Amino acid sequence: MNENPWTENVIIADADFVDKVVFDLTVNFERMLERQIPQADLARWTECVALDGGLRNGDHQTTVALIHDKERTRMDNIVPGNYDDLNGKAFQGPLGEFLISAISTEGLATKEDLLLDTLQICCSQKEVKRVMVIPDDYIYNKVREMLRQVDDDDKRITVFAMAPQQGGNFRQEILGYSLMAALGIRGEEIRGKSEE
Repeated sequence: MNENPWTENVIIADADFVDKVVFDLTVNFERMLERQIPQADLARWTECVALDGGLRNGDHQTTVALIHDKERTRMDNIVPGNYDDLNGKAFQGPLGEFLISAISTEGLATKEDLLLDTLQICCSQKEVKRVMVIPDDYIYNKVREMLRQVDDDDKRITVFAMAPQQGGNFRQEILGYSLMAALGIRGEEIRGKSEE
């Protein structure tokens, strides 16, 4: 058995923040598209994040760390969403295996500190080659500052936000695109509505 908990690819997400963004997108797109939007598919979303982070088809392993407040037991707008049910589970897809850990602030510091600490430890691991991080908007600057200390040219680090942010020594991607894919919203559907 592998004693090392780190895989070559790691997704670190503020799951409560992601769930809130999904809710906001659902409300806005239901109004715009005049149809009901289903809950976001967790597997589809994590695969889209991995693709945006540079992963391609193959037999890869990706750790998905869903960080959440201890008061929150589930994501309300993403399926599956129950943190206890998700913790320790995995799924297989074209990009390989995704290993899910739901990490609560229970008995620990704040969610902000937990995310930053997890990111720092992850970035210090030699075997980790690709890091994708989804922080709440309000701690983006702290993430950027912390990543300035990462001195590893072999790591590909991608930070996701809802709008372009001041850069750093990492790549940036728009979080909304992966979430729209997970919600089943297609670009041509939006273009069609905007042309009406």
